[in-house]
Amino acid sequence: MKKNLTISAACLINNQGEILLVRKRGTTKFMQPGGKPEAGETALQTIIREIREELGLSFTADELQYDGEWIGPAANEADTMIRASLYSAAFDGELAPLAELEELLWIDPQVALERDDLAPLLRDRVLPLAIERSKK
Repeated sequence: MKKNLTISAACLINNQGEILLVRKRGTTKFMQPGGKPEAGETALQTIIREIREELGLSFTADELQYDGEWIGPAANEADTMIRASLYSAAFDGELAPLAELEELLWIDPQVALERDDLAPLLRDRVLPLAIERSKK
């Protein structure tokens, strides 16, 4: 039987149009910053907290754009489906991985699609959305 997880994830894009990918300690797949809600948190509150914990950044609700919801397979947990609330924001500056993050990578979304180490949410929803936005 499949498990279901609810998460919030963020697509951060810098001034060069690159998207931030993160890899959590002990995993092989790159994904977006984000995570599971704590008791009583909304999806927006979750992503604001997760970005602060994982990257040391403080975003306000007004700085995050809601990009909808995605349902699909989890990257690092077998037999698990995720329901992800997606948000995006602009950020240009230096970052260091905090909390459970082991690696950060800024990459062109089109180039990222060629990688074979991407979480399904990133590959199937976030990167196509980022590429579409870059054409506008």
